[in-house]
Amino acid sequence: METTLDYERLYRETAASVVSIYREAGRRGAGSGFVYDGDHVVTNEHVVRGRERVDVRYGDASWTNGLVVGSDRYTDLAVVEVPDRPADATPLSVADTPPTPGRPVAALGNPFGLDGSITTGVVSGVNRSMPTAGGFAVPDAVQTDAPIDPGNSGGPLVSATDGYRVVGVNRAKSGDAVGFAVSARVVATVVPTLLDEGRYRHASLGVQTADVTPQVATANGLDTPRGVVVVGNRDGTTPLRGGSTRRVRGRRVPTGDVIVGFAGHAVRSHEELTRLLLTDATPGESVSLTVVRDGRERELTVTPAERPVSREDRQRADSESTTIPVE
Repeated sequence: METTLDYERLYRETAASVVSIYREAGRRGAGSGFVYDGDHVVTNEHVVRGRERVDVRYGDASWTNGLVVGSDRYTDLAVVEVPDRPADATPLSVADTPPTPGRPVAALGNPFGLDGSITTGVVSGVNRSMPTAGGFAVPDAVQTDAPIDPGNSGGPLVSATDGYRVVGVNRAKSGDAVGFAVSARVVATVVPTLLDEGRYRHASLGVQTADVTPQVATANGLDTPRGVVVVGNRDGTTPLRGGSTRRVRGRRVPTGDVIVGFAGHAVRSHEELTRLLLTDATPGESVSLTVVRDGRERELTVTPAERPVSREDRQRADSESTTIPVE
């Protein structure tokens, strides 16, 4: 039995919980956000970047001044504390399971300053790697064909079924019919820590990796392409090996440890490894890895370090906060 979609009802039940966020009062909004709990709004980090306070405008045209209490560049999430809100601006529920491709969704927000807008589409893909201008990628992103335009950033991507839950935080458009949102799984991992501590500590293995192609699998003694191969060691403190090459079918391909398991989970791609580092690892706490080394599978214990923000990233962030008002 097919579920009847009612986008008018979805809008009625969620639009009042979507806000516009302004970095400077009276000027064009930097983006959108949504009511997360009784005292806080969630948005993108790049929407509030460089500000301790922002102005928040609700759907009923009322305003409040919000305090940025937590932010994280690596997942592009931020939390704003609001002292009061309209009675109908109730918290939106965040989904506890990933959406499936094909699920109908609606993107809510304020594109181009047009308050209270809704666009619709479907989930086009999940577990995407979403590139950012900062030179890194947000893991576990949701891809959608629902139109996402400047000003939509930070607003909710809402499932048109399953109780109108938030399945992502709108972030960027990347071509016709290709938009991305920070996944609900990342929101559920990062936002509670931002509320408690103001920042999120990311785990890093200190290595560079690449996906395993058929040629790379042959060079590393794998029967089928799987996992990610270590191609470089940035800090020299990890037991993981990599950095050599071997010629296969006339081409030089990387050889090294191939990570095929992380904390009991299978690793099939770079996107899966980065997601697991976010959701299943803590800096300074040991984690088990399954690797293929010289054609033989073995278990390693690795202690991830905290992922640093480079000086270049900080300088780029400062520049972007003044030259790129929306995404």
